[in-house]
Amino acid sequence: MIYQCLIVEDERELAEATSEYFNMFDIKSAFVEEGKDCFKFLEENQVSILLLDINLKNENGIDICRKVREKYDLPIIFISARQKDDDILVALSSGGDDYVKKPYSLSVLMAKVKATLRRLELNNNEKECTDEKINYNKTDKNSNYTLVSEEENIIKLDNRNFTIIYKGKKIYLKAREFALLQELYNHRGEIVTKEELFETVWQDGFYSDSTLNVHIRRLREKIENDPSRPQLIKTIWGTGYKLDIWEND
Repeated sequence: MIYQCLIVEDERELAEATSEYFNMFDIKSAFVEEGKDCFKFLEENQVSILLLDINLKNENGIDICRKVREKYDLPIIFISARQKDDDILVALSSGGDDYVKKPYSLSVLMAKVKATLRRLELNNNEKECTDEKINYNKTDKNSNYTLVSEEENIIKLDNRNFTIIYKGKKIYLKAREFALLQELYNHRGEIVTKEELFETVWQDGFYSDSTLNVHIRRLREKIENDPSRPQLIKTIWGTGYKLDIWEND
């Protein structure tokens, strides 16, 4: 069967209330209380989004997230009573896409889920692969960049497969990572504010800086020579990010 949302939560009353609320608003949902039931459900059904508690009775949601990521590429939103920034960063670094603190508002949580579903629908409706080739050897009014060789001066973006080819290398990205890079790419050389990224990539304003920071870090790990000293995705402190292409020394 096809479900839009699976909730992994051992507080049964909360899980039932959340599931019933979502179903009331035509978001087909179900819930399980343990990790093993989560994996069984994912094997037997098609699920769009996973809502995952961290503090389960006999398991840790972080471990479940990592195991899910080994087999499935679906958005994972953590729901947890843990409030510290460190907990949020660990959860997002383990593969989570967002983090909602308990107690949560059902309407706000549903808004997050709907925004994520809209993004998935847009991606799934992309029937044609869009390849863009940009030659940075040709200077225009928006370009101050040069690259080392003919092989390196072409970037290809593949919307259907969420891949890019950079410096002759094919790099696979997750859907959200690709959307984030594409937005920066569309405005290369310009500062893109955090608010603009939330609106275009996440399509709502409910996400936190921690969510964005983790996704930027994942991108840097995949495309930067030294992610700790990024040369492509630059942080503009207090504002946002900028995608630059530089000639290597």
